[in-house]
Amino acid sequence: MSGNNNYGEGRDRPRRPRFNNNYGESGNRPRFNNDRSQGGYRPRPRTADYDPNAKYSKKKQIEYKEQYVDPNEPIRLNKFLANAGICSRREADEFITAGVVSVNGEVVTELGTKIKRSDVVKFHDEPVSIERKVYVLLNKPKDTVTTSDDPQERRTVMDLVKGACNERIYPVGRLDRNTTGVLLLTNDGDLASKLTHPKFLKKKIYHVHLDKNLTKADMEQIAAGIQLEDGEIHADAISYADEVKKDQVGIEIHSGKNRIVRRIFESLGYKVTKLDRVFFAGLTKKGLRRGDWRYLTEAEVNYLRMGSFE
Repeated sequence: MSGNNNYGEGRDRPRRPRFNNNYGESGNRPRFNNDRSQGGYRPRPRTADYDPNAKYSKKKQIEYKEQYVDPNEPIRLNKFLANAGICSRREADEFITAGVVSVNGEVVTELGTKIKRSDVVKFHDEPVSIERKVYVLLNKPKDTVTTSDDPQERRTVMDLVKGACNERIYPVGRLDRNTTGVLLLTNDGDLASKLTHPKFLKKKIYHVHLDKNLTKADMEQIAAGIQLEDGEIHADAISYADEVKKDQVGIEIHSGKNRIVRRIFESLGYKVTKLDRVFFAGLTKKGLRRGDWRYLTEAEVNYLRMGSFE
């Protein structure tokens, strides 16, 4: 995308994102359809005794094909803990330096330590083993905290997926408390690291509701790039979600900086009244009601493992 000021004169116009809840169903992207024979999913109608956790029994949990791993190949301790579903790699480093991780009976505090997969690893004196991988997609509702444990006892995303599996999964990245939409939870530490590390480009699309109409001039400025307190940022694509109601826009962005979408509009004098993530790294919330979750299909997992989101 060009970032010049000729936008509005017909030249180098920012690409218009295919902004709708079916994003990802057209173009060259993988088509994850609703055909059960191809590993898709179909939402079940709600009934009087509807329970978002109960409708997915563990018998339906998908057994994903595991990638081959050489049992003799050394593995970093933080990666081992992440792959075991204990925490993210970054959190694992904090636990290691805190002295709560031991290997073969010896406390390890040195970062970068490598171990064998046959070593006995303990976390808080409890044995740790690598679990089968689980991938859960949640359509996050508002007034929900993206954390595994909240000291203020507010509702968390973990409360919404507690019936998904016995394995310990955790959210990949964060959505603000009142930001809704696509959120992935998994115990796959390698994939979580890729999806949260700045060097890997993950396309994200948001539906933004503003307190007033967005002017063409400000839209042009967002596309070209604006200066925030932590550096310059620009949208990969931006357009009105509705040609009549110009207080709603679709914005495509790769940056994972904290509150980046809200800060972009706040810097230009707008207030974001509603923010919904409709697309994340190839995943959409199509067919998934707010507050509901589902397992990723095998095709979706392979798509993420191949790094096709880059």
